Order: sequence, then C-alpha cells, then structure tokens
Amino acid sequence: MGLQETPSGERVHIAFFGRRNAGKSSLVNAVTGQALSVVSDIKGTTTDPVYKAMELLPLGPVVIIDTPGFDDEGELGALRVQKAKEALSRTDCAVLVIDAKEGKTAADEALLALFQERGIPYLVAYNKSDLVSKESCGENEIAVSALRGDHIFELKERIARLTGEKENPRRLLGDLLSPGDTVVLVTPIDSAAPKGRLILPQQQAIRDILDSDCAAFVTKENGLKETLSKLSSPPRMVVTDSQAFAKVNADTPKEIPLTSFSILMARYKGFLEEAVKGAAALNTLSDGDRVLIAEGCTHHRQCGDIGTVKLPKWLSEYTGKALSLTHVSGREFPEDLSPYRLVIHCGGCMLTEQEMKFRESCAKRADIPFTNYGVAIAQMKGILKRSLSLFPKLAGMLP
Repeated sequence: MGLQETPSGERVHIAFFGRRNAGKSSLVNAVTGQALSVVSDIKGTTTDPVYKAMELLPLGPVVIIDTPGFDDEGELGALRVQKAKEALSRTDCAVLVIDAKEGKTAADEALLALFQERGIPYLVAYNKSDLVSKESCGENEIAVSALRGDHIFELKERIARLTGEKENPRRLLGDLLSPGDTVVLVTPIDSAAPKGRLILPQQQAIRDILDSDCAAFVTKENGLKETLSKLSSPPRMVVTDSQAFAKVNADTPKEIPLTSFSILMARYKGFLEEAVKGAAALNTLSDGDRVLIAEGCTHHRQCGDIGTVKLPKWLSEYTGKALSLTHVSGREFPEDLSPYRLVIHCGGCMLTEQEMKFRESCAKRADIPFTNYGVAIAQMKGILKRSLSLFPKLAGMLP
C-alpha cells in the first residue's frame, strides 16, 4: 500500500447490480471514466465481481464493484449470482441498473428487496435511455445513457449525497483525548509484521492522535517501562497490540488506562459492546465445540501467527478443552454460523463498517456469540475489565 493510499476499509464501496445485459459494465465505465469492466453484447460477460479502488469526484476515495448478472442461469450461473449476493455484504451504496427498454423484472425486484432488507442506500438507474424515453422517474430513480454519457454527472452527484459524510464521523481514539495529552503506543515487531511498515491500526492511531493535537510515543513491549519513566507526567492511556497484553499489563501502572488497538478498532467499527458480551462464551465452551477464527485480510502465515498459532494456544490453555477450530480470511466468511459455538474476529481494519455489521448480524441471526481478538485475549489474560476502563459503561457490564 502506498503511503498516500486510503485503505479499502476506509473507502466508500459502490456496487452496481442488475440483470445480464442491462448495461452494468458500460455504466461502471461511464461513471469511472475508465475501461474498468469488459463490455460485450454476450450475456454473462462479467463472471466475477470486479473491484477497483480509485478516486472518484465528488466522492473521493471509493471502491467500485461491478457484479455478475443477477438473472444468470445454470449451475455456473448460480455460483455467479451467489458472488453478486456476497458483494452486498460490503456495499455502502448500491446502484440497480435496469435496461430501460425491458423495464423492471422479478430479478430487479428481488435485488431491491435485498437492498431494503439489509438497509443499503440505493439508486435505480434506467440505462439505455438514448433508445427509449423514460417518462418519469421516482425519488430514487434516474434515467441515464452509458453510451452517450447522459446524466452520468447527475448520477455521481446523487451517489455522493447517499454516501455523504456522517454528522458525527467515527474516531479511533481522538474523542477520548484532550489537546496536549500524550499516548504511548506499544507495537511489537514480530515475523508477521509488514516489512518496513506499521500495521494499519497503528498508523491510524498515530494519525488520530496528531489530529487531536496530542503527542504519540511509540515503543516496543520491551521498552515500555523505560518510555514511561522518561515521561514527566503519566500518559492519558497506553494502547498495545493485543498479543503483548500480558507483559504490557504488568509494566503499566494501574492508574494509567490500558487498552488495545483491536479493542479500539472494534469500537471504531461499531461492534465493541457485542464483542464484550461475546467474550463470556469463552467460559462455557466444551470439548468438541467449533470456534470460527476470522480475519478480514489475507497474508502469508508465518511461525507465531496470531490467528493460527497464538490464539489456538491461548484458547487451549484458558478453556482446558479440545476445541475444533476453523480459520477463514479475506472475503471468505460463512453466512450460516449455526455450526459454531463462538466467532472470534480480528479487529476488521481492512473491512468496511458495513461488512463488519453484516458479519456480526450473521452471528446474531444464528444466536452465536461474536467477539474479537483484543477482547478475547484480554478475557483470557484476566485483564478485560482493565482494558475497558476507558469505557465505564462496558466495564460495568463485567462481574
């Protein structure tokens, strides 16, 4: 990732859905001003969702998604339709592309029902308006022509309004600070860390601290004691990578609030309260119970990997049970979580808020506890209440 590149999880995801040959790919190319998708008169040209990170005025950094036709047929077509459905989980704004000559069909109505069921803001774009006139459009409808470029600018403007800035933008930790505060960030550098870079939550924390007119002190876990001793006054908080929780807890005076990047990320993505509730399931697991360990990013697994090595070890030590563990990463995530007794998710820094909410909702529908790395590790290390001291309401939920 380039130094100035906005991470995928922080970009607005705009997805184009519709039937085969409705002109989705042509409209995507017209909106982006690029030959992003292959265009053909042959039905089913788009066989897998196409993802493209780009800058799109007036929206800024976005991810454009071109999906397969929702009316595809046959065994292979069913798989393509499933891929289109999966794209919904990461969609912040949907554009339903309808062939103006054909009008709305049952497949289009099914898509609209999915948008509404999942609470996804959407627009209906009647494409090929150069071939037939659309007499009137509803409030969330627009007639466009990808071929002639008619009303493409207006379409982008309306998408921008649907995905506009929230009244209270999310903060990773800046809302917990006052100007002039200091924060100590503990960032272990292990074999799985990206060479020459900090991981994304650490980068985001530093930026948020600076944006709050505060100072960030960054140290490794073996330098924490010395760093604290050199400060003229105690820091507002210490934030650590979760895998160093035990040592950092021992080296941080009790009067200094302590939390982790993963816990802050759970709050940032909107599921910290559920993660705290879900951690209680760690005390109820039995031999043979299935636990899903999910990561939002994909990376080369190495010796000491937190998801596949450290978490399983800590789970075994804490529960004393022989658990059945399943690992998934990236866009791979089962909608049906009923076979599992617990889901432990990473912080989700590479996933959008929409996708994290979708994954959490899958667990809620199946009545399966859902927690994340930082909360689970704090629970297993016996310091969950302390790690939530910055959030008294959540800390008060614990015995």
